[in-house]
Amino acid sequence: MRPGHPFLLALLLFMGQAAGDSGDLEFLAPTPGSSSFLDFDSSSSPTFLANEAPRSQSLSNFTGSVDDHGICQCSVSLPDTTFPVERVERLEFTAYVLSQKLEKELSIVKEYVQLISVYEKKLLNLTVRIEIMEKDTISYTELDFELIKLEVKEMEKLIIELKGSFVGSSEIVNQLEVEIRNMSLLVEKLELLDKNNVLAIRREIEALKKKLKECEDSKGQGSPTAPPPSPGSCGHGGVVNISRPAMVQLNWRGFSYKYGAWGRDYSPQDPGNGLYWVAPLNTDAKLLEYYRLHDTLDDLLLYANARQNRITYGQGGGTAVYNNNMYVNWYDSANIAKINLTTNKVAVTKTLPNAAYNNRFSYANVAWQDIDLAVDENGLWVIYSTEASTGNMVISKLNDTTLEVLDTWYTKQYKPSASNAFMVCGVLYATRTLNTKTEEIFYYYDTNTEKEGKLDIPIHKMQENVQSINYHPFDQKLYVYNDGYLLNYDLIFLPEPQ
Repeated sequence: MRPGHPFLLALLLFMGQAAGDSGDLEFLAPTPGSSSFLDFDSSSSPTFLANEAPRSQSLSNFTGSVDDHGICQCSVSLPDTTFPVERVERLEFTAYVLSQKLEKELSIVKEYVQLISVYEKKLLNLTVRIEIMEKDTISYTELDFELIKLEVKEMEKLIIELKGSFVGSSEIVNQLEVEIRNMSLLVEKLELLDKNNVLAIRREIEALKKKLKECEDSKGQGSPTAPPPSPGSCGHGGVVNISRPAMVQLNWRGFSYKYGAWGRDYSPQDPGNGLYWVAPLNTDAKLLEYYRLHDTLDDLLLYANARQNRITYGQGGGTAVYNNNMYVNWYDSANIAKINLTTNKVAVTKTLPNAAYNNRFSYANVAWQDIDLAVDENGLWVIYSTEASTGNMVISKLNDTTLEVLDTWYTKQYKPSASNAFMVCGVLYATRTLNTKTEEIFYYYDTNTEKEGKLDIPIHKMQENVQSINYHPFDQKLYVYNDGYLLNYDLIFLPEPQ
């Protein structure tokens, strides 16, 4: 290509424009009057102007030279402007995979958080139980230690499994594991202390008490003490005393469920084989929604082989169980419902005539128990108040099949001044609160003779409020729901009157 050829100039101008667009190639555009300026004559042939100093500027990606024959040889490296589609697709796929892995890990972490929350609640429950056992006023047995040891071992096993499957920071899990092991050591120390001291001393005290009582009775009467009445029998002169409480355990729903009832089914056809039932109310202290059944006391103690049922209409802690049927106050009404425990279906509902309900005349310190159902040797009873009785206790005998009222007695005892009540052999016994550690059976009404009077039989308790009391005729025990704890007491009767 000859110097001054129009095509060369066009090529150079094109390259300069491309370089300017891409940023990779640039050169100095000549200005008029410069020695390196390509000028054109009338024949469109470029000529170089002389006597002008050249102006230079570095060119990128551009090389060129003129050989001896005046032929221009040049090369230009243009940038790669192809869009990297494949790389972007790979990045998008990688980002998607990472997002899926992140979501999976987050879901695992959420499961761990939930498990840790459950373990934390169990630890709190065990801590409360151990603190109670450390106090001198609580009566407990070797079985209590065995139950707690089983729970601690189970939690320790679960936390080890959780620790093995946990990926990432495990500081919380490690701390939980240490706390469980510390609790296990504490239980072992308490058990050792109990075996060496408490149980042995208590056995000696009980033996001395028994000898002292026998001595006093023989001194006063000149004859041995009368034997206790046979189970399910009313051949006695009424309740004269009550034992210290035996704490069974905390209810199965936990420490927060302070309100409810528990007991044992009584069937005259099979009095010694009734199942055990526990019916905590929801935390609103009103709705009875869940209850559990256990065939034996051992199953109840070990939280084993439970049959859990749900209802949506129970109210208050005035629940009673008789002949494989549960009797409850129907929610927000004066009705009584009979529930078959085998099917968990309502068999009968019946309105209790003129009964006040919904906290009109409930017990002192116990809400939603205007209608209190009870069982004794004679069958099913209900304790309540009416507007006509001005809040005094009314006792009605019920037909346990149809829930019809068979007979009614009116007392002079104001129901809201009593903390609770129960029936034994047709006699109503009412309790009241003396202080945070003691209740008192202070009043009775005998439906057999229509006589009433005052009593002063102290009842020791674990917590401040007694939520419900149920009597079992065959065991001759009281089953007391005490602020979430399940207690039972042995009743002591006067000899049969002559």
